[in-house]
Amino acid sequence: MLAKDDLGRLMRYTVWANHRIMRAAATISSDDFKRDLGGSHGGIRGTLVHTLWGEWVWYRRWIGESPKTIFEESEFADIAAIEAKWNELDQERRLFLGVISDEKLLSTFAYQNLKDERWEYTYLAAMQHVLNHSTYHRGQVVTLLRQLDKIPPVTDYLVFFDEGGGKS
Repeated sequence: MLAKDDLGRLMRYTVWANHRIMRAAATISSDDFKRDLGGSHGGIRGTLVHTLWGEWVWYRRWIGESPKTIFEESEFADIAAIEAKWNELDQERRLFLGVISDEKLLSTFAYQNLKDERWEYTYLAAMQHVLNHSTYHRGQVVTLLRQLDKIPPVTDYLVFFDEGGGKS
């Protein structure tokens, strides 16, 4: 079983990697940041907003809510706006993970999705899903940065360890 400490480390890695990607996105022009590059969520801004929303909506579900709206790209004029919202979410999640018990991690919660369909998962499975989802979309942002002739940051999990983030 994935221990709470392991989950916390993966969550810290996700925060670390997200911020590396945002720092890279901060180096491109506003036009390139907003440009539709043909990705699954348009361009860099769209992909980052989608990833942020995914992390946010799942956190809200973990605390008993079932949000019915998505974040729109237009709500985030620049990378600073995205980063500010992500920092707020990171703090809330860190507090939540700090108090959740191993028993609770293995228990289930239910929510209704955007289509009012009811779903139920363990907290642990949903948290693993969120972390995997974010990794997937960070990879897309890497590709989009390369399309703009930018050198993307390294976000490898072992680099996170090499830089001291993997220590409990």
